[in-house]
Amino acid sequence: MSTNVAAASEVRWHPFADGGALRADARRRVIDSAARAIDERRRFVIVLAGGSTPRALYRSLRDADTDWTRWHVYFGDERCVAADDAERNSVMAAETLLDHVPIPPAQRHAIPAELGADAAARRYSDALRDVGEFDVVLLGLGEDGHAASLFPGQVAPAESDVVAVFDAPKPPPERVSLSAARLSRTRAALFLIEGESKRDAVRRWRAGVDIPASTIRPRSGVDVLLDASLLE
Repeated sequence: MSTNVAAASEVRWHPFADGGALRADARRRVIDSAARAIDERRRFVIVLAGGSTPRALYRSLRDADTDWTRWHVYFGDERCVAADDAERNSVMAAETLLDHVPIPPAQRHAIPAELGADAAARRYSDALRDVGEFDVVLLGLGEDGHAASLFPGQVAPAESDVVAVFDAPKPPPERVSLSAARLSRTRAALFLIEGESKRDAVRRWRAGVDIPASTIRPRSGVDVLLDASLLE
């Protein structure tokens, strides 16, 4: 097995006693990655996730000592609802972080999911065409093992960066998601997992069951930050 393949398959599990400790570690990792990226490449490219754990993380980042003008923000997935709908990941991220820090508006790249899944997927694919490798991708884990809006049983077109989703098993059924292949093009992938409802998905992932989360395989491997109780 080549070194790259081995690294791509590596999943590092980091258990924490409580959510506060988990989010503090996630905050440190994001800030450290930003500092490295800005020092080496003069820009920091991050993919944000939705969910309650990221929400608390985003609030904690507001006072980070970082050059916000160098941040470029993308999203892993989005619901196809109105642009100002409270269910949008972009709205949550704006309310908790983006509207409180001086990231230039042109560097905040929301998925235009209000256009419908097909049109939005095409538009976001164009937006990502010249992006290259992300620095950090933030992800959650669904009860069924889904990540972003990649659900069990879905097959993304080969080589596609962005996927139009029409049959999500939870509302709304129409969504847009970065593909597993595009999410894997990152220097760091961080899963943030809290809550008893995630126990079975964690168990299946650790047992080697093929779930959507396990298809995200950067060359650098994956870091999973989770409740210690989920490993018991």
